[in-house]
Amino acid sequence: MTSHDAGLATSDWPLSNGQVFPKMVGNLFWEHGHRMIATSVGILTICLMIYLLGKERRGWVRKLGVIALAGVIAQGLLGGLTVKLLLPLWVSSAHATLAQLFFCTTVSLAVFTSRSWIEAGPRLEEKGSIPLRYLCTVALVTILMQLVLGATLRHSATWSQNLPTDLVLAHVGGALAVVIALGGTALTVLLRYRGETFLTRPAAIALTLLVVQLGLGITAYITRRASPGDPQPLNPMIGITVAHVACGALVFATTIVLTLRTFRVVRPAHATLELDKHSTGVVSI
Repeated sequence: MTSHDAGLATSDWPLSNGQVFPKMVGNLFWEHGHRMIATSVGILTICLMIYLLGKERRGWVRKLGVIALAGVIAQGLLGGLTVKLLLPLWVSSAHATLAQLFFCTTVSLAVFTSRSWIEAGPRLEEKGSIPLRYLCTVALVTILMQLVLGATLRHSATWSQNLPTDLVLAHVGGALAVVIALGGTALTVLLRYRGETFLTRPAAIALTLLVVQLGLGITAYITRRASPGDPQPLNPMIGITVAHVACGALVFATTIVLTLRTFRVVRPAHATLELDKHSTGVVSI
């Protein structure tokens, strides 16, 4: 929708041109289609929360389901605010950022309710001087910050305008930070825990997606740089930009899975020392 510059295809909200189901022509197809998909996500989140409240025994998981519902409601209200205020940058960026946080919440729920999570337990010892959970957390926060930068950059100019140089440079710097943080974390997992597919699989997928994301980012910048000279948003620019955004979300999701699984199965270093103390009577260093 953003790539098509369809954000104000209608100035109404929550209706479109005063109708629940308007004629889907032109940019209204993207704008109203976006609203219909968002409504479907909201309905599914309500169903998910009801299911968790009725079937889930873990109280903290039920609370996370309520948080997911609150997030999707806030996301819908922010979406309406972007229309009512005529797409101010800070609201549009907040709308895009909250979408990633809601996505983080639903991915976490998927992990917490999976059979592999329920059956797993702290069974691996921490290896190396820097705890893996710290590396994963740093990578996750770095990716989130980069997603915020990307959302701000994407909403800072329409297809017919040049992107702000300062935001472009900040986003490039963020990409370098993600490469260092996530690349280092994934390689650490692959080296420390060979054969532990519970950890190495998301690490390998994250590395693969990171390489793809870098290629998409470079291609997206090249096509976006040429778009101000085009008569309208062209499909190559739109397709590559959307693929770049989608792949970024997948990198984020995979890193969430890796981080949560690390906290699940890798015992903290102090816990390992305590275990050695109780089992042998001395502290192993």
